[in-house]
Amino acid sequence: MNADPTTAIDSAAHRDCAVSLFNYTWTLLNKIDRTSEESNEMVRSAYASRWHWGVVGEPINFARGEWQISRCCAEAGQAEAALHHAQLYFDACTRDDYGPFDLAFAHEGMARALRIADRKDEASSHIEKARLIGAGIKKDEDRAWLEDNLTGM
Repeated sequence: MNADPTTAIDSAAHRDCAVSLFNYTWTLLNKIDRTSEESNEMVRSAYASRWHWGVVGEPINFARGEWQISRCCAEAGQAEAALHHAQLYFDACTRDDYGPFDLAFAHEGMARALRIADRKDEASSHIEKARLIGAGIKKDEDRAWLEDNLTGM
């Protein structure tokens, strides 16, 4: 009989894994000369982080985990998966009103996924909305990070 992994691992370990995997995924996302295998590992790591958040996190953690999965899938050229997870994040942000930071990034995520799916007109619309909503982000560094993510799309 297999143990239930959601209860066989204590909450602190789930949280540590969620955070560590989320951060590790970013090291792979930021890697310029990422190999094909590293891209696959990046996607797996994002899914694993999201799974652990699903056990111990809050809805905002679930939502942001979906954004990270979408980003990784877009970077790996997996358009269908990127769109699916971007939509999950977008839906959460519009349903739960996480504020301008998350809503702007929901549009950024949709734009990125749509671009990889070769739906550039729709992507452009989301980029415009991300910039418009992003103007309401309070922290200068968060607004700058949004703009960095939108530049070149």
